[in-house]
Amino acid sequence: MFIDQVKVYTKGGDGGNGMVAFRREKYVPKGGPAGGDGGHGADVIFEVDEGLRTLMDFRYQRHFKAPRGEHGMSKNQHGRNAEDMVVKVPPGTVVKDDDTGETIADLVQHGQRAVITKGGRGGRGNSRFATPANPAPELSEKGEPGQERYIVMELKLLADVGLVGFPSVGKSTLLSVVSAAKPKIASYHFTTIVPNLGMVETGDGRSFVMADLPGLIEGAHEGVGLGHQFLRHIERTRVIVHVIDMSGMEGRDPYEDYLTINEELKQYNLRLTERPQIIVANKMDMPDSEENLKIFKEKLQEDYPVFPISAVTRQGLSELLYAVADKVETTSEFPIHEEEETGIHRVVYKHEEEEREFEITRDPDGTFVVSGAKIERLFKMTDFSREDSTRRFARQLRSYGVDEALRERGAENGDTIRLLKYEFEFVD
Repeated sequence: MFIDQVKVYTKGGDGGNGMVAFRREKYVPKGGPAGGDGGHGADVIFEVDEGLRTLMDFRYQRHFKAPRGEHGMSKNQHGRNAEDMVVKVPPGTVVKDDDTGETIADLVQHGQRAVITKGGRGGRGNSRFATPANPAPELSEKGEPGQERYIVMELKLLADVGLVGFPSVGKSTLLSVVSAAKPKIASYHFTTIVPNLGMVETGDGRSFVMADLPGLIEGAHEGVGLGHQFLRHIERTRVIVHVIDMSGMEGRDPYEDYLTINEELKQYNLRLTERPQIIVANKMDMPDSEENLKIFKEKLQEDYPVFPISAVTRQGLSELLYAVADKVETTSEFPIHEEEETGIHRVVYKHEEEEREFEITRDPDGTFVVSGAKIERLFKMTDFSREDSTRRFARQLRSYGVDEALRERGAENGDTIRLLKYEFEFVD
């Protein structure tokens, strides 16, 4: 089965906890703190493997959780950093954040890597908190939680040539006779429901990769038929080969077919209109094809070459393949980045509201709820089993202005404050 889009969950490893320890060596009076730092958590890294062709592996494993760092130890020994989790993906994979839609990585070349979720840093041991005022602190940090997110992976095939056209115009038949590919061929629409790839070799030893894409119909850019699902694969191709049924057997006008498909490509991505295009007039072995081809050429306004062929009888195939190979050689690779470099660089200053460190809301039962990524991370890294750590957390909240904000919202002595799933009592 061909899988070209999948949603998965990834989480970087948590950092290891720092340790509270003291030196207890013979002849070393007042040895002082000796707790080591925790190790860093592992990153989740995607790496391109050119041996993969689909996202099939991600259909069965949809959770990737990297290992956490080792905890700190006594004698100032730091915990070991966790080894990064490397996940293999096929070339042409685009990774997007499911919540924001932001593109995280566009992976196209073998060996290319991208960090998808970062691991947390290790917590500090009590050696880090020693000061002249407090030379023996019983204070340490827990490891920072690793980053976690849901991502959507899309696969855009890396092919030199893409076959486009209405259903049943002969795209699969053409691919089967010019390459060793064995696509499904039958006399009904949408026989091809997944893209097929084939390696094509010309008589003079040149070769290129050809992709047979499922048939497009009017409205494909809006998701009609199978179009929206597979139009993304055309974005990667260097040359578009537009296959047209010149026999008109199904009662359609070949020129109208040509206009409809080009409009769908334009509506999906305007840049597709810039790709070099070769028109293939297929089924020339049928009775009315010659007359239809003559009318088609009279109506054709664009300067695209037209190659009359018959995929069944193999008429005109060699001329077509030579022309396609020539066009592939003279066309640069697909643009990985949609925006071109203009050569002009300007600094643009935008007024953006500073992200708030915390937010205070109130539940119907009167409980004050404190939320915010920075405050929540601080809470998770605090060891509440030790009084020194608890006091430090209270001081940090005060320095961020949480206490003052709660008073402004009407919090009084003894009111309940909730942070994540935990509740505290407000002490004024």
